[in-house]
Amino acid sequence: MILILLSIFFIFAQEDRIEEIERQIQELDASIQSSNNIWIRKYANFENYNKVYIQIQQLEKELKKNKNQANSPDNLFKKHQLETQIETLQKQLQLLNEYKDDPFKELVQKPEITDIPNVSNPFSIISGIGYIKQLENQKKNLERNQYTLDNALSILNAKYKLLQEVYKIDKNAKKYQIYQTQSKILELQSAQDILKTTTDIYTKESQEIISKISLQIKNQLFKLIYIAIAVLISFGIAFIFKVFTRKYIHDNERAYMASKIINFFNITVIVLILLFAYLENVTYLVAVLGFASAGLAIAMKDLFMSILGWLVITIGGSVHVGDRIRVSKDGCIYVGDVLDISVLRITLYEDVTLTTFLDNRRAGRIIFIPNNYIFTTMISNYTHGGMKTVWDGVDFTITFDSNVSKACEIANEVATKYSKGYTETTRKQLSKMRNKYALRNSNVEPKTFSLIDHNGIRISVWYQTNAYATLSLRSAISAEIIERILKEQDIMIAYNTTKLIKDGTDGFGNKMVQTYPIEVD
Repeated sequence: MILILLSIFFIFAQEDRIEEIERQIQELDASIQSSNNIWIRKYANFENYNKVYIQIQQLEKELKKNKNQANSPDNLFKKHQLETQIETLQKQLQLLNEYKDDPFKELVQKPEITDIPNVSNPFSIISGIGYIKQLENQKKNLERNQYTLDNALSILNAKYKLLQEVYKIDKNAKKYQIYQTQSKILELQSAQDILKTTTDIYTKESQEIISKISLQIKNQLFKLIYIAIAVLISFGIAFIFKVFTRKYIHDNERAYMASKIINFFNITVIVLILLFAYLENVTYLVAVLGFASAGLAIAMKDLFMSILGWLVITIGGSVHVGDRIRVSKDGCIYVGDVLDISVLRITLYEDVTLTTFLDNRRAGRIIFIPNNYIFTTMISNYTHGGMKTVWDGVDFTITFDSNVSKACEIANEVATKYSKGYTETTRKQLSKMRNKYALRNSNVEPKTFSLIDHNGIRISVWYQTNAYATLSLRSAISAEIIERILKEQDIMIAYNTTKLIKDGTDGFGNKMVQTYPIEVD
């Protein structure tokens, strides 16, 4: 009786244990499903492929048997049903075809390391850092796959132990699940071994490449530091030269030109530093420049000619900042003061001059003159070589019966009076220019000429005036000449006019008109 009770108790205890194990197995299955483990999903697709393949084989055998039977309505319907099922399963099989042989191929495959950048300049540092991050991310993906695989194997091993325990209690239970779980564990363990080898190989290769790229980045950073130091030294030397220039050169024009030359050489030195710092093959550069020179000479002719013109202007000294120049181009004339001479152009401020008064009727514009015009266009310099004065003249016409000598004398006296200071200045400046130029005629006193014109005698008086204020002096001289001539009885201005005389006067402002005796034979 006791043995029977013990047997009953043992049976109930086993049943309770089996129920507890079943509950634990369900929890493990739920854990696998909730974790959405990629390895389990891949293997599930592999199992589905095999199941679909087996179903197709079974249905094809059944269809083959059905074809050997009589063509009754039931057999024809069953035949059509089997063919439809086979067609549907074949489509499923086609979708699962990538899991046919190796379901873990993508997860255990070593990432390809291609297009390794060569960090040879500062701009490639960013691509080098990006490539290092790419390698590290691929390594993290392999490690993540390793972690999820280890987690899946730990769950499956736990499930396998529980299934074995159930099998020990009941030999007829869980046989298929034990076989299925064991097969899954073997497949995942094989993938684990492959993935471990893949991770080790990839880690070594990527670490070697990362070390190489990191060294190149480090070298480029040090090179940048050296270049920055060299550039700072160049700027410092240029700054020191500029300080000495401002201290010892008191002429503003020369100081400005010296500053421009220092800036040019400073930029040239910096360009050469950058060029030789990042130029690996000088011969290659020379060859490329040789082939490209012809095309560049045609395509950028004006640019190169402007740079060459700047060198000619700077070295030759034909034009300086502050000079007053006159430029003629396509029938347009511009007169003004040079504000700046850059590598590509001359900047001119258009002043109020006789040219603007007679031709342009406007002034105050900023004119940009390409430096290459120095070779193709007439450019006149009013203040070249330290000259501050120019010849200017006033013309007026008197009648043929006027006192020509007195008119010339008046014009000369007025011109001499107003241009006396400029005449002395011009004489001194010409004396200084004799060391550089062959000056034959250095007479700078006012000159007066009388020339026959179609309606009278044209009096032309020429004098020295300030190159920057010719119009003002011309206005003053013209006003006084007219004022003095109007006071003279024997000088009359000739001009085209018509007068209607109604009061019996002579029409000449009551001047005494000189008459000449007429001889009669």
